[in-house]
Amino acid sequence: MKPRSLMYTLYGEYIQYYGGEIWVGSLIQLMSKFGISESSVRGAIFRMVQKDLLQVRKIGNKSYYTVTEIGNRRVEDGVKRVYSIKNHYWDGYWRILTYSIPEEKRELRNQIRTELNWTGLGMIANSTWISPNPVENQVLEMIQTYGLQEYTTLFTSCSILTHDNEDIISKGWDLDSIAREYDSFIDKYRPIFEELREKGLNNELTDEECFVKRTELVHEYRKFLFKDPSFPSQLLPDNWSGTKASELFYNIHQLLSEPSVRFFESLFEAAPDKEVQPDREKALNPFVAIY
Repeated sequence: MKPRSLMYTLYGEYIQYYGGEIWVGSLIQLMSKFGISESSVRGAIFRMVQKDLLQVRKIGNKSYYTVTEIGNRRVEDGVKRVYSIKNHYWDGYWRILTYSIPEEKRELRNQIRTELNWTGLGMIANSTWISPNPVENQVLEMIQTYGLQEYTTLFTSCSILTHDNEDIISKGWDLDSIAREYDSFIDKYRPIFEELREKGLNNELTDEECFVKRTELVHEYRKFLFKDPSFPSQLLPDNWSGTKASELFYNIHQLLSEPSVRFFESLFEAAPDKEVQPDREKALNPFVAIY
């Protein structure tokens, strides 16, 4: 488990509902539960600050960290996609982004590709990305954040004359491969769910174990955000494995929710100059937070 990726999970699952800021000591303690050393945490924080993903406030000799605007967009988009209801209805429009970024901005171009992939767009040709989902606001925000207005064009279309929808999907995504990965997720977590449910019925689950298991679950499930574009139901194959995986994810998440949040609260320390009013209901049930 990489420290940077785990930090995104912790901010999305817990910290954002507790004022969005956390003492570095709390972060170190929380991440130690996953075998990550203090030096690795501090190194990851340093690199994230350099990349403008985290920002720090000093109060006395203590440091408190929040995600930046860029980092927060990644957290919010991730939470929305993880906890949103799947298989939504398609409005019939494709969102299409084209860009021409100069060679001297190659690093920016690579970063934009990562952002677009994260947002669920697929590349159907060089510098041409497409999605059937209503991602206009996220893409426009990305364009604004990175100052890409002169290099990009975003438009919608309700018809593509040279290809049918299945052809377009096969150009941008490999749904068969994604389905196999969902099947692997189900095969791994179905017995884990049965074991955890049995332990819960026998009062054998500790708060710390629930925190670790819930965080690992979300961390694992978040990987699909880089693979599954979350298509509308009309564009998905019959008996889509992603639906079954989503239901299993929900069941395990809710089983572990209360004790895992309780454990987080036992280690969380907010800045002393802020009166944090936790949104505990959303921390317990992020599925509600989206709607």
